[in-house]
Amino acid sequence: MSKHGKKYVEAVKLIDEETRYTVDEAIELLKKTSTTKFDSSCEVHFNMGLDPTQAEENIRTTVALPNGTGKDIKVVAFVGDDLVKEAKAAGASEAGTAELVAKIEKGWLDFDVAVAAPDQMKSLGKIAKTLGQKRLMPNPKAGTVTPDIAKTVEALKKGKVEIRVDKEANLHNIFGKVSFDDAKLKENLLAIVKAVMDAKPSGIKGTYMKSLTLTTSMGPGVKVDTRDAMVAAK
Repeated sequence: MSKHGKKYVEAVKLIDEETRYTVDEAIELLKKTSTTKFDSSCEVHFNMGLDPTQAEENIRTTVALPNGTGKDIKVVAFVGDDLVKEAKAAGASEAGTAELVAKIEKGWLDFDVAVAAPDQMKSLGKIAKTLGQKRLMPNPKAGTVTPDIAKTVEALKKGKVEIRVDKEANLHNIFGKVSFDDAKLKENLLAIVKAVMDAKPSGIKGTYMKSLTLTTSMGPGVKVDTRDAMVAAK
C-alpha cells in the first residue's frame, strides 16, 4: 500500500469525510487541498445508477465548457487531401488519413481527441482496435465523426469535452485548473452536471446520480451534495 506525502495528509485533515459539501464549498476546499507545485487539473467524478451493459444506459454525450479546460487539447483530423489545410488552420496538430494511419500503426498516439470526416471512416479499420482501446476512436455520438471538421476542431480546442460512462458506471471529466477563479470552475462544473442530467435515459427509475466527488491532480476527494449540484445546474 502506497504512503501519501505530508502535504496530502495535511490536505485530508481539511475535509470532513462524512460531509457532502455544496458546490461553492467544495470548490473552495478543492483549491485548499491541492498538493502539487504545478497548476493541477480539477476533476469531477460521478458514480451513476446506470447499467452500462444496456445500450440505452451507456450514455455518451458532449458539452462545451464555458471557460475551457485550461489544457492545450491536441486534436488530429482524419480528412481527405482537400480538407487538410482547413483542419490545420482550425487547430488540428495533424491532418490527413493515409500518413496519419501509418503513423498510428507504428505506435504514435500523441493526441487527446481524433475527429474524422464520414468518408474517411472506412480507412480506419487497421487502427480501430488501437484507437478503441485508448477511447480515441471517432464516434458520431461524441460528435467526432462530422462533415464540419473545422468547426468541430475549433470547438474541441476551446473546451468541448466528451462525457462517457465507463464499465463501472462512473463518469470522469476535467473541468479546469486550480488557477481558475472559483466562478469559472463553478460555471464549468455545472455545465457538466447539466449535460449529465440532460443525458438521463428515460427508463431510469432509481437514483440516477449516486455520488459526485471533486479532486485535483494527486489531491484528496471532496464529496459534493448531488442535490445541491443538480439544483444549481438547472
